[in-house]
Amino acid sequence: MKHSTNQQTRRGRGPARRIGRTLAFVLPVVLVLSGTLAVTRVNWSGSPSDPVLTAADTSMSAGTPRTAKRTPQDVLRDKLLTELQEENPGVALTHLQQAVNGRPSLAKHCASIARALGQAAVRVYGPTRAQSYARPVCDTAFATGVAAAHS
Repeated sequence: MKHSTNQQTRRGRGPARRIGRTLAFVLPVVLVLSGTLAVTRVNWSGSPSDPVLTAADTSMSAGTPRTAKRTPQDVLRDKLLTELQEENPGVALTHLQQAVNGRPSLAKHCASIARALGQAAVRVYGPTRAQSYARPVCDTAFATGVAAAHS
């Protein structure tokens, strides 16, 4: 009789243990995602609007000479925005990661470039498809750009 009581006690803990394990896995994921979404809604730039540069940057119009000194991050951003339009955001993000790995001085500009890519991806692909390209390049800056352009 004692043996059957132990089996019932063990069976009684089974579903509770499964629920506990499920919560232990799901709850941190939900908290991280909700925190990420909350952070993406905040305007961190300090300016009321954050204009996004496109591949057809207005400073490079027909009337402006192309000999003006441009920073490496501007050149990279424009190149990646063109790649995003001609290929897809996944290719642009891969090349962004490679550029930062190859030239560490670009790391401080990585998040702003990835955000610009996310915002441009929403314009080209729509919010749902743009978000499907998100990956952890420069933390969650691409996803932040997608969310900012969608809201």
